[in-house]
Amino acid sequence: MSVVTVSPKYQVVIPRHIREALGIAPGQKVQAFEYEGRVEFIPVRPAKELRGFVRGLNTTVTRERDRK
Repeated sequence: MSVVTVSPKYQVVIPRHIREALGIAPGQKVQAFEYEGRVEFIPVRPAKELRGFVRGLNTTVTRERDRK
């Protein structure tokens, strides 16, 4: 676990091992939100990167008889 310090401008530095593990690059955007009394950051990924992320998902759906 890493400890970071909040600067007078409310900035923090994400530790290197976390940046590398998540693939965060300079200038990349992250979502920040409060959840159960803590701050969480989620890297924003470009839409192109999401292509194929559900590959192998069964997309067959049994429809009701009155639907075509």
